[in-house]
Formats: sequence, C-alpha cells, structure tokens
Amino acid sequence: MATNVEPHGPALRHGRRARALAQMAAHDLDVLVLGRTANVRYVTGATTLWLAGTSSFGPACVLVRSTGSIHMLSTWDEGIPEDIPRENLFGLTWNPMNTIEVLRRIEGSAEGRRVGTDTLSPTFARLLPAAFPAAELVDGEVAMRAARRIKTAAELDVLRQAVAVAETSLAKAVAELRPGVTGKELSGVLLEAAAAGGVTTPAVQDAVCVTSTEHRWRRAGGDGRAAPGDLVAFTAGVVAHGYIAEVGRTHAVGGAVPRALAARCDRVWDRLLAACRPGAPASDLLAGYAGAGEPLPPMPVARGLGLGWDPPVVTGALPRTATAERLEPGMVLALTGYVWEAGTGAALRRDSVLVTRDGPELLTSAPVG
Repeated sequence: MATNVEPHGPALRHGRRARALAQMAAHDLDVLVLGRTANVRYVTGATTLWLAGTSSFGPACVLVRSTGSIHMLSTWDEGIPEDIPRENLFGLTWNPMNTIEVLRRIEGSAEGRRVGTDTLSPTFARLLPAAFPAAELVDGEVAMRAARRIKTAAELDVLRQAVAVAETSLAKAVAELRPGVTGKELSGVLLEAAAAGGVTTPAVQDAVCVTSTEHRWRRAGGDGRAAPGDLVAFTAGVVAHGYIAEVGRTHAVGGAVPRALAARCDRVWDRLLAACRPGAPASDLLAGYAGAGEPLPPMPVARGLGLGWDPPVVTGALPRTATAERLEPGMVLALTGYVWEAGTGAALRRDSVLVTRDGPELLTSAPVG
C-alpha cells in the first residue's frame, strides 16, 4: 500500500461524490457543509491531518449541488486531488468571521434555500445564517449516512485490500500463540505485521486477550500470560486508506476450542449470517442470539464498515434503532458472534460481510480455531 501523502484515486472519489450529490438531491439540499473528518474525506478524497482527539465543529468542506464544486479547508495542497483547484482552498483562521466571508463568496451559496451541516456548534449556529442568508439550516448528516452506507465497487476493492492485511496480521499473531506469551506480546506481533503490510493505523490496539473463565464479559485477570487450555481472543482491525476491515477469532493454547462451546458459537454465527438478507430488519441480527438460546453480548452484534465506522450499529442497547434499520445490498458489516461458559472461557468470531442482492458474502476467510 502507498505510504506517500496522496489523495484517493479517481474511481473512489467520483463514485462517492456521485452518491453524495444524489443524496443531496434526494434530501433537497442545495449546499452541504461538512466538519466531520470521515465525511470530508468521503467527499473530497483528500488526505487530511490525523488528530488524536476531538475538535469542535468548523466548516472544513463545502459541496454545492448546482455546480458540483468542492471548497475545502487546507493550508497546503499536498494530498489534495487535482480536481479541487487551489483557489477553492481556504486556510485556518482564529476569526470565524473570516471563514464566514469565504463561504459567502462561494458560487451558489447566496441562492441556496436549504443548507445541510453534518454537525453544528453554538457559535456557527449563529454565524452560518450570515453566509447563507436565504437558506434554512437542516441536518445534513442524514444525507451523508445514506450515501456512505452503500459501498461503491471501488470502495469494495479497497475494503478487500484491508481485509487481506487484517487476515495476514491475525495469522502472524496466532502463529506465536504458546504457553507463557502475553496478550501484549501477541498484539505487538499483530500490529507489526499490519505495518509490514503498509497499514500503520490500527482499528484495534489492544487486539489480543485471554478470556475470563469467571466473568462472562471480561478478560482474564492476572499478568495476562496465556496458560495451557486458555481461550485467547484475537481481533485484527486495520485502517487501510481510511477503510476499516475486521476479523476476530478464538484459539486455545495448546489445543482446540472445546467442541461444545465451538458448536454454540457456530449456531449463533449461522443465524447471524442468515439474517444478512436485503430488506431484512437489523433486529433479525439480534434475534439470531435469541434463536440460538444465547444472551446478547455487550458489544455491537453488527456495525457498518467503510470509511470509518458507518451505519448501522446493531446492539441490544438500541432495539428500536435495530427494528427501524433495513439491510441493503452494498452494505458491509462486521458481524460478531460471542458465547461464554463458566470455567472454560469465551469463543469470539468476527467477520466482515458484504450484503448482496443474493444474500451475504463473506469478505474474510481466516480459519476458525
């Protein structure tokens, strides 16, 4: 994978922008003002500065439906696609009124009747009407979620590349599993393998743990060293070109996962995979656990993968949201099967799954321990 500061290729950029503009039309948005990093990168394809933390909302990207033009916050043009001209870049400023003046001068902004923002702060809630005097400010995140939940063919190609790195990293770590090794050592092997594959941004840093034999949802106590018979959960998650892929497996130290526990995990997994049908409610994924006679885990049963984490997030804590969500062809999900037995430990299986018109397609192929 490339390590230079380069924008996403034309196929990725153009396919995603077409989806964003189509959703702007569907939601009757004349202008879209974006501040969330994943949304900005989705529309622009630019490589943006990575921040370890959160920041307040600021207009970092403006997409105008009538012209298709993109205006972007950037103090340099490295990593900016060639189809975003330098005159469409605006710099950082301590005075937000300078930003408002930039937005006012964008062609098509004055005529906009509905302007969507993916988030908002009290300051810009007061200032944005000055940039768009004729417009109603509305929630633009709805349009962005609708665009991002369905992957283009180019996005699926990148996701498959990310899956390949995740699976190679997982295999390297599993090969080092032996009595006395610690979860941190195995995590280091996994992250080193991902870096060798060109991915230096992990989706999961604490990637390996010995599962507890005493507590359903906890890792084992002690010094973290694996002993013969322990069940060790591996979760390989990588961020390649901004796209997340995940695969998780459980392996026993010096043997195999107990057959009865593995069979329970398989029953859950088969129901989860069968629920990935176009048009099915996401709540069917929650029902997969009930159908197998297993309690829901505390982590999401499924969550969308893409440029960051995309909708939906399917968890027992949000049953109404799961009922309202519908699975659609083109969605990519991280499905998680998890079962536990006192005195034995837990079995985890996580795979990246593409929902197609004909049903689910597994993107991951790592062997089950």
